[in-house]
Amino acid sequence: QVQLVESGGGLVQAGGSLRLSCAGSGFAFTNYGFAWFRRAPEKEREFVASISWDGGTTKYADSVKGRFTIFRNNAENTVYLAMNSLKPEDTAVYYCNTVYATNLEKPFFTFWGQGTQVTVSS
Repeated sequence: QVQLVESGGGLVQAGGSLRLSCAGSGFAFTNYGFAWFRRAPEKEREFVASISWDGGTTKYADSVKGRFTIFRNNAENTVYLAMNSLKPEDTAVYYCNTVYATNLEKPFFTFWGQGTQVTVSS
């Protein structure tokens, strides 16, 4: 069974840090690039960050550049998102998904995991 399981969210004060994890199983993890997306209240899902299958290419939304870092551990079938200097605007449910090799902002799998809630207070 193909699964994507996000974890690591929580409630933090502005300026704090969190590290999110995305564990993939049931498929060839190393064949895919991965991205983090988020959906804030009353907003559409938006792209946050992505990493290519080999970790050689990363992309970030302008809103998180310099604050978030995406990385992966293929041996553990896990993708991480290290978030620093968090802002209230980062409050959202964060999801991971595979992405197209030719477009690292476009989800590939048509299913989504449960996501993990990140809440940043003022």
